[in-house]
Amino acid sequence: MVKMARSFGSQITVNLATRRLTYFEGGHTVNNYPVGVGKASTPTPTGSYIIVVKIVHPGGMLGTRWLGLSIPTGNYGIHGTNNPSSIGGYVSNGCIRMYNRDVEELFTRAQINMPVEIIPGTGVLKPESAPSNPQVGKRTHVVQVGDSLWAIARKYSVDLNQIIQVNNITNPNVIFPGQTIIIPG
Repeated sequence: MVKMARSFGSQITVNLATRRLTYFEGGHTVNNYPVGVGKASTPTPTGSYIIVVKIVHPGGMLGTRWLGLSIPTGNYGIHGTNNPSSIGGYVSNGCIRMYNRDVEELFTRAQINMPVEIIPGTGVLKPESAPSNPQVGKRTHVVQVGDSLWAIARKYSVDLNQIIQVNNITNPNVIFPGQTIIIPG
């Protein structure tokens, strides 16, 4: 797992529940894109990673651009697709698929070592990832610039470890503006 310091530079967040990729600059949302993500049998790994390689025209089903990620358990990336109807679904072998026009736009902004946070997110969850506690998900907090998990826990009088566990957060030092945090009930 890549350990990243909190910064307000450029970064990408992928929300698996909403199947949206958000690109941030300076803590502000620049663009939000629909994506296709891993299916139940081959899920997209959650966690904090970085972009390690950029490839123009990787070929075949990978569309027109490839942004390789530092996920240690396999060869995962953000890429275009030759199957645009798959965007918005749980369809891939774990990669993040984008419309070619969208990945081309993102590719021009993305840099090697740029942080990428893949979160389970909130919203309509896949049945196999729905919280087991019916109280979970009744309250949420949208992260603002300057927020920390510690401050959010204090604000809602909730144990920090509960927030980390419910949201499957792998690095509590890395949260992004616009990210939705479930507040355990």
